[in-house]
Amino acid sequence: MTKAHLAHILGFPRIGPHRELKKAIEAYWRGEMTRAELERIGQELQQSNWKIQKDAGLDFVTVGDFSWYDHVLDTSAMLGVIPERFEHTDKNVDLNTIFCMARGQAPQVKEAAACEMTKWFNTNYHYIVPEFTEDQTFALSTDTLFNAIDQAHTLGYRVKPVLLGPLSFLWLGKTKNSEFNKLSLLDKLLPVYNEIFDKLRKRNIDWVQIDEPILVLDLPKEWQTAYVSAYQNLNFSNLHCLLTTYFGSVTDNLAIINKLPVHGLHVDVCSDPHQLTEIMKSFPKDKVLSLGVINGRNIWRADLQTILTELQNVKKTIADKLWIASSCSLLHVPVDLDQETQLDAELKSWLAFAKQKVQEVALLSQGLNQGENSISEALSKNQAAMKSRHSSKRIHDVAVGKRLEKIATDYSHRKNHYEKRAQKQRERLNLPALPTTTIGSFPQTQEIRKIRHDFKTGKIDNNTYLKLIKDQIANVIRKQEALGLDVLVHGESERNDMVEYFGELMNGFAFTQNAWVQSYGSRCVKPPIIFGDVSRPKPMTVEWSKYAQSLTTHHVKGMLTGPVTILSWSFVRDDQPVSTTALQIAFALRDEVEDLEKAGIGIIQIDEPAFREALPLRHKDWQQYLDWAVHSFRVASSVVQDQTQIHTHMCYSEFNDVIDSIAALDADVITIESSRSQMELLKAFEKFAYPNEIGPGVYDIHSPSIPTYEEMIMQLEKALQYIPISRLWVNPDCGLKTRNWPEVEQSLKNMVNAAKLLRKKYVQATSDSTAHVE
Repeated sequence: MTKAHLAHILGFPRIGPHRELKKAIEAYWRGEMTRAELERIGQELQQSNWKIQKDAGLDFVTVGDFSWYDHVLDTSAMLGVIPERFEHTDKNVDLNTIFCMARGQAPQVKEAAACEMTKWFNTNYHYIVPEFTEDQTFALSTDTLFNAIDQAHTLGYRVKPVLLGPLSFLWLGKTKNSEFNKLSLLDKLLPVYNEIFDKLRKRNIDWVQIDEPILVLDLPKEWQTAYVSAYQNLNFSNLHCLLTTYFGSVTDNLAIINKLPVHGLHVDVCSDPHQLTEIMKSFPKDKVLSLGVINGRNIWRADLQTILTELQNVKKTIADKLWIASSCSLLHVPVDLDQETQLDAELKSWLAFAKQKVQEVALLSQGLNQGENSISEALSKNQAAMKSRHSSKRIHDVAVGKRLEKIATDYSHRKNHYEKRAQKQRERLNLPALPTTTIGSFPQTQEIRKIRHDFKTGKIDNNTYLKLIKDQIANVIRKQEALGLDVLVHGESERNDMVEYFGELMNGFAFTQNAWVQSYGSRCVKPPIIFGDVSRPKPMTVEWSKYAQSLTTHHVKGMLTGPVTILSWSFVRDDQPVSTTALQIAFALRDEVEDLEKAGIGIIQIDEPAFREALPLRHKDWQQYLDWAVHSFRVASSVVQDQTQIHTHMCYSEFNDVIDSIAALDADVITIESSRSQMELLKAFEKFAYPNEIGPGVYDIHSPSIPTYEEMIMQLEKALQYIPISRLWVNPDCGLKTRNWPEVEQSLKNMVNAAKLLRKKYVQATSDSTAHVE
C-alpha cells in the first residue's frame, strides 16, 4: 500500500549518543587514531542514524547531513572553494584540508590561518564561512556525498540526499581580496550543481532536498530575482527537488518561491505557524508541501493531538501532496532521551530528543494515512504527558512572579553616565593604557575534570573538593601574574560550562547526563533545561571570586553569564514568553552582582556572547527582541555603584546592525571576537561613535596556532583606527578553556609584549609606566 503522506526529517545529529564523533576526531588530530579508524567510526554513526529513521517508519533516510566538522565547510570542499593559503592542488579535497580550513592545523597539512567561523542564523551552531574571490572557480571536488548514498543503498534504504542550495551558499560566504557582488559567481556555480544532480540521477535518486534557508530572510531584490533565473538553469530532469526552508516564515518571498520549477516546498511552521494560512492561498496544487511540525530546536514533547488536528485540516485542501517533517535539522537537539537514566520520570515524560522526534514525525504520518485509531495508544500517552506538564506545581514560583510585578524603573539604569563612572573607575583601578586581560576561562585540564567528576560521584568529599579547586585557582593567579596581565580572572576551574554551571545553582533548571549538541566542529555543549520559574537560592560565584582576589594585589574580575545567553544556550520552556524567563534570570544575576560588589570585587563581567545570535531573522521583529534583551542585561548589571566596572563579552557577530543596542547595554567595557575577521567587525564603529571601552580580540583561541606578538601588534594597530587608545583593551577573542597550557602561556606572553610595545610607541608614560591615557 502506497503512503500518501510521507514522513521525513531534514537531518539528524552527527555526534553520536555519547559524542563518539567528537572523541574520534580529537583522537585523530592528536595522532592517536588512524584515518581508517576515524572513517570506520563515521560510517558506523551514519548507519546507526539511518537505522533509527527507518525503524521509526520514516519514508526516506536523509543522507548528506553527516559532517566531520560542518556542512557548510563540506559544501565549500565539494564545490572546490579552497582558499589559496591552504595550497590545495589535488583534484579531490582531502579530509585533512577540510580540518585545516576549520582550525588552522591538521595532520600532514601545512599550517595556515583558519577560515572565519560565525553563527548559523539565530542558532548556537557555528559554520565555517566560505571565502570567494572575484576570479573564483568551482569544480566538483569530493565524492563524500555519493559514497554515503551508495552505502545507504547497499543497506536497502530509500535515500533523500540533502544539499545546501547555491543561493544560500553564496549568501553565507564572504568576498576576499576585493569587494564584488557574490551573485556574479552564480553562473559559474550552477553547472557544478547540475553535475551533482546528474550523479544523483545515475544513482536512481527520486527526491533531493535543497536547503535554501535564506528564503526566510529579508532578501534584497536582486537576490529574489536571482532565484528565478538560477533555478530555471538547474537541470532537475527526472529528479524531484524539495526546496527546504527553516527558522522563519517564507511569506515575504512566497511569490518568488511559487515561480520556481521545484517539485515541493518545506516550511517551518514551528517558528511561524501563521505563515501556513498565507501559503495555502496560493500554493500550486501540483507540488508537495512538507510541513515542519515537529520542532527541531527544542526538547519538549509535541502535542500530537493538536498537531494532527491541524494537519487533517490542511489535508482537506491539498490531499496527498502533504508531507510530515521536522521543522529543521535535528542537529540542534540531543540524540536520544533513552540515554537519560537519572531524570525523574515526570520531567522525562515531557521531553523528546532527536530519536523521539523522529518517532513523533512517523506517528503523525501514520495517523494521517491510517486514521487516529491506528495510533490511539501513543496519542493517549502523549496527552497524559501534556496534562502532567500543564498542571505540575513545580513550574510556578509565587515569589518570582511577585518580584517581577514590582520591578522599579531605576532597576535598569546606572546612577551616572559612563563619563562620570569612568573617572571613578580609573581612580579605583589604576590601570595602564592598553590594559591586558583574558575573557574568563583557562584550560580545563584532565586534572580539573577529574576533580569535578570525583566530587560529583562521591569519590571525594566537599572539603577535599574545595581545597583542590582552590589550588587550581591559586595556580591560575600565579601564572597570570608571571605573564604580566593587568586584570586577572580566577580561571573557572569549578565550572563545567558557562551556562550549565549557573543553571545548576538556580531554581527552575534541570540537567541531563548525555544531552549533548554540537556547537562547532568537535565542540559539544550540554544545555540545561529551563522548565520552571527561575531564582537564585544563594550566592553562586562570590566565594570563588573572594578567594582569588585574596591571592593578589591585581584586580580579579567576577565572572557571570548574562541573561540572554543563559536563555539562548538552554532549552527554554515554551509555556510563557521568553522575555519573561529572561527577566527572571536577570533578577537572579542582579542578586549575584550585588553580592560580588559587597565582597569587594571591583570588576564584574557579565558575558553575553549570544546577544546578536538571538536576534530574530526578520527586521520587523528586531526591536521587540532588542528591547527586552537590553532591559534584561541592564536589570542584571545596574545595581552596582559607579566605581564598579561592568564588562561584557560577545562572540562572532555582525555588530553593525545592532551597534546602538549594544551601546544601550551601557557596559563600561565590551570585549568582542574579531581576530578571524582581521578586525573587520570594527568597521561598525566607523559610523557609530561607541561611547565606552572596547577590547577586540587580538588572537583566535579556536585555533591551536600560536600567534606572534608582531601579528597581534598588527591587529591592535587596526583596532586603533577605530578606537582611541584611552578606551582600548587587549585580550584574546574568547575564553581559553579548550586550549592547553603551553599554547595559552606562549600566546598570552606574546599578547602582553604586544601591548607593552604599543604603550611605548603611543603613550608618554610615567616612570613606572602606570599612567592612564586620558
